[in-house]
Amino acid sequence: MIETKIKQTVRDVNDFPKPGIVFKDITPILKDAVLCGEITAALASQLADIKIDVIAGIESRGFLFGMALANLLNVPFVPIRKAGKLPHKTIQQSYDLEYGSATLEMHEDAVLPGQHVLIHDDLLATGGTVVAASKLIEKMGAVVAGYSFIIALDFLNGKDRLKTFSDHNFALASY
Repeated sequence: MIETKIKQTVRDVNDFPKPGIVFKDITPILKDAVLCGEITAALASQLADIKIDVIAGIESRGFLFGMALANLLNVPFVPIRKAGKLPHKTIQQSYDLEYGSATLEMHEDAVLPGQHVLIHDDLLATGGTVVAASKLIEKMGAVVAGYSFIIALDFLNGKDRLKTFSDHNFALASY
């Protein structure tokens, strides 16, 4: 089962990025090409009934499987980045994190009005980052088609915050 393989491979890093946080590090997954392929296929299988025109990946770990998934589904990939990282005209959305605040950006021409955008990230915690990404998509006049994650920290209730934007929300492994 893919969830078991993910949980066996993910590394817990205590007190990162601040004391009291147990960070779920997916980088050990990246050393296993077979597992990466299985994860991408499992993500795609969850999306069979959802209309997707574009996949948006959230910096930076959301780029890894978001791009692979976009290639597999033959749809464009759009990066959502931290402020100041994109070279062209951007739109912004600020938000609060568990440990501070931040701003996300995307190019103002990244998605078109009416397009159905799947938002992908490696991990769903409280949902703050993903809500900000959702607001960026909606500012562009596009529709949030759903969300995909490698991991969800269910005890932080991030999924509840996403229901405003889409009911299509899944993770391959939950803690």
